[in-house]
Amino acid sequence: MARRIFISYQHADQMSAKAFNLQGKNSKINFDFIGRHLLDPVNSENEGYIKRKIHEQITGTSVTIVVIGKETAYSEWVAWEIRESLKKNNPNGIVGVLLKDVTPPPRDSPVGKALYEAGAEIVEWKQDKIEAAIERAAKATGRIKQIKKYNNVDGSGCNR
Repeated sequence: MARRIFISYQHADQMSAKAFNLQGKNSKINFDFIGRHLLDPVNSENEGYIKRKIHEQITGTSVTIVVIGKETAYSEWVAWEIRESLKKNNPNGIVGVLLKDVTPPPRDSPVGKALYEAGAEIVEWKQDKIEAAIERAAKATGRIKQIKKYNNVDGSGCNR
């Protein structure tokens, strides 16, 4: 069964995010997923409208893939998408995928903090590593809800 994943990326990495999404449609790759995303820009500058469109894409997914490029660490939008993925009734598992020659975001950056608080696994862009990480993240989705409840965390990473 194909996994439904949300693809989060910083605008500078749009072409890499599109390439990632194409893997789910390539019959030569044994990697079955349905990508949800905003790879085609929303024709609006209204922040509320853009957030609603992103939320629509996150709905119905079980894993959020964060494509991590050189500028991703300080993207407030990507950090927001990670937090939104965790606020769902059944929170998404989160996986960071590093582009070539990119290191994980610093923990004190907005995206680094969101990934760390989500317990995200960060992997290199290698097919077998990504597939395995997605499966682990999908299986962990039910546990995320229990961990948040046990730790009394509201999804934003802040204790209540």
